Amino acid sequence: MNPEKDFAPLTPNIVRALNDKLYEKRKVAALEIEKLVREFVAQNNTVQIKHVIQTLSQEFALSQHPHSRKGGLIGLAACSIALGKDSGLYLKELIEPVLTCFNDADSRLRYYACEALYNIVKVARGAVLPHFNVLFDGLSKLAADPDPNVKSGSELLDRLLKDIVTESNKFDLVGFIPLLRERIYSNNQYARQFIISWILVLESVPDINLLDYLPEILDGLFQILGDNGKEIRKMCEVVLGEFLKEIKKNPSSVKFAEMANILVIHCQTTDDLIQLTAMCWMREFIQLAGRVMLPYSSGILTAVLPCLAYDDRKKSIKEVANVCNQSLMKLVTPEDDEPDEPKPAVQKQAEPNPDDSLAKQEGTASGGPDGSCDSTFSSGIGVFTPAGTERAPVTLHLDGIVQVLNCHLSDMAIGMMTRIAVLKWLYHLYIKTPRKMFRHTDSLFPILLQTLSDESDEVILKDLEVLAEIASSPAGQMDDPGPLDGPDLRVSHSELQVPTPGRAGLLKTPGTKGLECSPSTPTMNSYFYKFMINLLKRFSSERKLLEVRGGFIIRQLCLLLNAENIFHSMADILLREEDLKFASTMVHTLNTILLTSTELFQLRNQLKDLKTPESQNLFCCLYRSWCHSPVTTVSLCFLTQNYRHAYDLIQKLYPSLAVLPAQPLRDRSAPAAAGCEEQPVPDQGPVRPAHAAAPEQRLPAALPPAPVRAQPRAAADRRRSEGSPQVTESRLPEHRLRRAAAAL
Repeated sequence: MNPEKDFAPLTPNIVRALNDKLYEKRKVAALEIEKLVREFVAQNNTVQIKHVIQTLSQEFALSQHPHSRKGGLIGLAACSIALGKDSGLYLKELIEPVLTCFNDADSRLRYYACEALYNIVKVARGAVLPHFNVLFDGLSKLAADPDPNVKSGSELLDRLLKDIVTESNKFDLVGFIPLLRERIYSNNQYARQFIISWILVLESVPDINLLDYLPEILDGLFQILGDNGKEIRKMCEVVLGEFLKEIKKNPSSVKFAEMANILVIHCQTTDDLIQLTAMCWMREFIQLAGRVMLPYSSGILTAVLPCLAYDDRKKSIKEVANVCNQSLMKLVTPEDDEPDEPKPAVQKQAEPNPDDSLAKQEGTASGGPDGSCDSTFSSGIGVFTPAGTERAPVTLHLDGIVQVLNCHLSDMAIGMMTRIAVLKWLYHLYIKTPRKMFRHTDSLFPILLQTLSDESDEVILKDLEVLAEIASSPAGQMDDPGPLDGPDLRVSHSELQVPTPGRAGLLKTPGTKGLECSPSTPTMNSYFYKFMINLLKRFSSERKLLEVRGGFIIRQLCLLLNAENIFHSMADILLREEDLKFASTMVHTLNTILLTSTELFQLRNQLKDLKTPESQNLFCCLYRSWCHSPVTTVSLCFLTQNYRHAYDLIQKLYPSLAVLPAQPLRDRSAPAAAGCEEQPVPDQGPVRPAHAAAPEQRLPAALPPAPVRAQPRAAADRRRSEGSPQVTESRLPEHRLRRAAAAL
């Protein structure tokens, strides 16, 4: 510094003392400056005051010499003390050079800068709020300072500034949020601690509504929640907890839509604390915002569904995710199946674009097992109307949801509970939005058929429920369900080929009561026959599935759909099956189910009586296909009490088994198989509908039906005395069937 330079109104002694390396001498110079400035204030000499401040700033605080910079800092603090309440008029000139020294390489100088700024702020108090952003920016840097003395000094200044903000009602929150949003992404733990402490302070001030700006900082808060420091994580938990309390207290002013994708991102993180916290927030958002969250359903399901397969180590996350899943499912209602109509322009929150919002958030964030619902949500979801969205429509993006569900169901690595949840979602969507869902059936159908090979019985049961709903829903009867809205859901229709024209006419036509029809008049659509065809294709290509799960699958379908239609359609399809070995195996499986399954008790009674044209038509259809297996054909005759025809079949197929003499036999004289009651019938051949082809037509023409005669009791006694097999008359048909089966 040039000693000959004029620093007036500062005296040469003051200048010399300010440049001294000893703190005590610089302090004496500061007292002289304070006295000088007080005189200027008393004289109202603003020109000289500005000149003193400018000299201290330019010639000392910003000097290249370290001792001069120290003298300039203490001199500026002395000016502020002397100015008192008038210091607010010169704050910019006082603060800027001090903040510049915050970046000095000398830690002692940074400490003196903290000390000087503390004195300036202490005098000015609320007058410094217009300069809050630059002060906050400087303090956020000092909070991470490696020198403990500097950090201690910055903490004193920080507490003073917090007191000023708390007691003032002139804080510019709008101007501060951009700086807070920028600083919140700092990776330094001390800077993060500094940010969190300020958010806590601002949240506690009644006049400051930080909740309105929560979307700006929520992502950063979740990132801080993953800090390695336990204390910082705890502080962040407290902050997020306070915000959630405010949201519950006043949900009408919350911008749920702007924060939905932020939660979706953090619900998928690998950090357990972040994931659990985000999932809890998501649960509350769905509960409070209701249908406002529907446009984000695909993202929510992407985050929630994998959590349902967690083990007990992540039980808390799993339970919250289950509640989220159930609550979101309840938001889908039949009104979502209404045709999409052009909607008037509404506010941004009313119809958000979840994809754009999600992409934006990804850019900033780059750095109950049984499906039962929580009792809190069992009575339905209470919703509110968010501010500014009273007339805003909410759209369910079904294409995205179906893509997510299809993806999870196709992934064989996904856990059982997740697959069950996916199937529950599909079933729910087919119930609530059948018209729109049938646009996606062709893409879902192959994977639903593939899921029948799952290892879990529960998964198969849910899968069958979905397939049964597809096969019985009146919405599936539409000829043209309309084009798909999504570009990525087109698949080949090779697995859904309809048989030759006229085959569907064999099925019962849809009833007029929709899903409320009785079992005798079931509702079936065009997908029913497609389902039966492809199910048999599946059994044919995967014989192990037929062997292990075939009976289980067919029995469950008989409960979910109409058993008569199932057997009628399968018999009709098998009649044209080219693989005779498979046809025989399948007929044997169906016959075993028909004879033994409790689910088919009513159908057995219908076939036993053959009183209605429908039952007679079914018998003829079954008989044609049952001829793939001789034993099943005979057993079907026994079930329908066609004993004479059964005997004729056994005689013609296995003459060596005809051990009885040709004597008159009253048809149905013995109790029929499968528990049928004894009913005398004239000896007029097998019972058959008048309009159906006679079963004998499928037998060789060279073997006409042989008469069957009843064995008198005397003849039976004579055969018994001659050593013939002792078979009682009442068990004769069953005995013959067993012998025929043994021969086969």
